[in-house]
Amino acid sequence: MNKCFNLEKRSKNSKARAGKLILPHGEVETPIFMPVGTTGTIKACTWEQIKELDYKLILGNTYHLYLRPGKEVLDHFNGLHNFTTWDRNILTDSGGFQVFSLSDFRKVTDEGVIFASVIDGSKHYFTPESVIQFENTIGSDIMMPLDECTPIPIDYDIAKKAMNRTFNWLIRSKKEWEEKVLNSNKMHYLFGIIQGNRYFDLRKLSAIKTTELDLPGYAIGGLSVGEDKQTMYDIIEFLDDLIPLEKPRYLMGVGKPEDILEAVARGVDMLDCIFPTRAGRNGSFFTKYGQKSIKNMSYKFSEQPLDSECNCYACKNFTSSYIRHLFRSGEITAMTLLSIHNLAFLKRLTENIRVAILEDRFEVFKNDFLNSYHQKESEY
Repeated sequence: MNKCFNLEKRSKNSKARAGKLILPHGEVETPIFMPVGTTGTIKACTWEQIKELDYKLILGNTYHLYLRPGKEVLDHFNGLHNFTTWDRNILTDSGGFQVFSLSDFRKVTDEGVIFASVIDGSKHYFTPESVIQFENTIGSDIMMPLDECTPIPIDYDIAKKAMNRTFNWLIRSKKEWEEKVLNSNKMHYLFGIIQGNRYFDLRKLSAIKTTELDLPGYAIGGLSVGEDKQTMYDIIEFLDDLIPLEKPRYLMGVGKPEDILEAVARGVDMLDCIFPTRAGRNGSFFTKYGQKSIKNMSYKFSEQPLDSECNCYACKNFTSSYIRHLFRSGEITAMTLLSIHNLAFLKRLTENIRVAILEDRFEVFKNDFLNSYHQKESEY
């Protein structure tokens, strides 16, 4: 099977890993956080700004791209890279989460899922095969297969049925990927998704069956959907020994700084989340002392940047007072500056994590970071 990952180092005292993804649009060092470009853009940011932050892998959403701009437009431009002018790597999720969470109307069968568009209510049909075909149209460097997401908590029998359906869909996705993508000499990689809700026996069975298919990489799905954090951490740690050491591990939909550290400590290589840019658009920003709100009165006369240790465009050029003024005035620029800062913070965090792993000091780095991050604002 095609290889897309080199494992370079594993921490001596934890399961943290440093590696490198070898992808069609360039190599990507891990651990990595992937900004979410749902509809072909990172909200409130330009592609040039994302490049200046040195991100080399972003996430696109199959569901939203399917609805708009749609296959016809992406075919015309020969894929999402050309359409958006983004010349680096793209991972696309399958749209499964959106089908199950955004649509008021959906009908799931073993063949696929019928769902209503969130744009105009029109009906559409996803199958494992059609999702792979559309991701091929997108030109995804990493493709995620159609899976069935379930909320936590949910009854065991329902979780088991969804887990089995996800695996059966994966078999069909792999067949379509091999026939339509690999046979066309396109080096786009398919990952398998491990499901099973909060049930450890289902997670184990899903991991065993999924990894037996010998895919280029594996994702942990169905977390950060309502469970407490310790449950999420326990499931990630439990799955570490069940996923081949030489394959990349992707935790879907998780991206708060503390969760990135805890996930990496349990063997995760890749993460994504809408949270950093959504938080920015709502006036929140990351610092080494935790997440802060630009709406706070303490920033009204502040001559300091958002974070004195940050070298992003927002922090190099503007005071917290000015950004607070922009936000309170409803200026879009404030959302851009806060989003850029949050993405810069996570980029620097994952780079520092990687260095700490390579230098055998990850555990010390993790503890120091979390001790600072959980301090009260009055303590600094």
